[in-house]
Amino acid sequence: MKIQDITNHLEGIAPLAYQESYDNAGLIVGDKNAKVTGVLVCLDSTEEIVEEAIEKGCNLIVAHHPIVFGGLKTFTGKNYVERTVLKAIKSDIAIYAIHTNLDNVIEGVNGMIAEKLGLKNIKVLAPKSNLLKKLVTYVPTEQKEEVLSALFEAGAGNIGNYSECSFSSKGEGAYWANEKANPYKGDSSKRHVEEEVKIEVIYTKEKEGAIIKALLSVHPYEEVAYDLISLTNVSDRIGAGIVGELDEEVETMTFLKSLKTKMKTACVRHTNPLEKKIKRVALCGGAGSFLLNDAKRAGADIFITGDFKYHEFFDSENQIVIADIGHFESEQFTIELLGSVLKEKFTTFAVHLTEKETNPIHYL
Repeated sequence: MKIQDITNHLEGIAPLAYQESYDNAGLIVGDKNAKVTGVLVCLDSTEEIVEEAIEKGCNLIVAHHPIVFGGLKTFTGKNYVERTVLKAIKSDIAIYAIHTNLDNVIEGVNGMIAEKLGLKNIKVLAPKSNLLKKLVTYVPTEQKEEVLSALFEAGAGNIGNYSECSFSSKGEGAYWANEKANPYKGDSSKRHVEEEVKIEVIYTKEKEGAIIKALLSVHPYEEVAYDLISLTNVSDRIGAGIVGELDEEVETMTFLKSLKTKMKTACVRHTNPLEKKIKRVALCGGAGSFLLNDAKRAGADIFITGDFKYHEFFDSENQIVIADIGHFESEQFTIELLGSVLKEKFTTFAVHLTEKETNPIHYL
């Protein structure tokens, strides 16, 4: 098993194309072709985490936060980022980050929080658009199923909870092959007319290379005609934050006390409780203050996240309760999530969850 086998699986769940423009998810340190001896899952890559990986015989660290966001101009060990990278390189340990791409899938970081809080009917709070494309191609009638099967195998045709979705319409295709051509049917003596099927399938952008490769590998024509169309549709499963509902509405302070327990946090910073009870809950792991207006528009009674600044609390405008549970605290269960994903798929090596506490913030 190679490191790339692990990263390919993770990117199948949270494609790198879903990360935000400022992010640096992916393989940051290491050789993708190296054989895996063990995986250590953590939230933050630090020197202490690298040391733990060495002790546990792991040569791959899978972290939520990237150790490197911007470019490094020197490697002198002057700060914790450089020291961590240097230690990993010297110890032949790879570091992989799965950050905002995991935040932006409904089964990811925020889905885990929603599960811990018992939310139902969850939806993406701020869905992303322009992630979908459509392939249109024309195939001889007898090759329709073979081509469709290849496209589905490559990842086309998935819409929400449905797979192998397509649209087909019958028509006629025509061509006149010259003397250098090697046509599927017909010859250079006349224009050939073929009964064809027009196939349309939707796919996410990151799968385009594999889908085109699959199309060209099975299509019987020497020259394959196809169109690639960008779609502005909003995705219902990809985007920032989540909104869902509790089974029953509860008093604000009762919910906040339960929130503190379930999220294992020492502190919940919150705005004034409102008269209405809590039923509809919006949330975002990490620093999610940018989603406050989305939470309001979604009709949420409370918005849970981390890293709210003092003046941002005023923006609740007594329309919604803001609950800041801390950055680390909101994302801590990501370790459990990644561990279960890797353990379920891979059984030929050990997957360890870090035993180190990397939260830099402490409460008195």
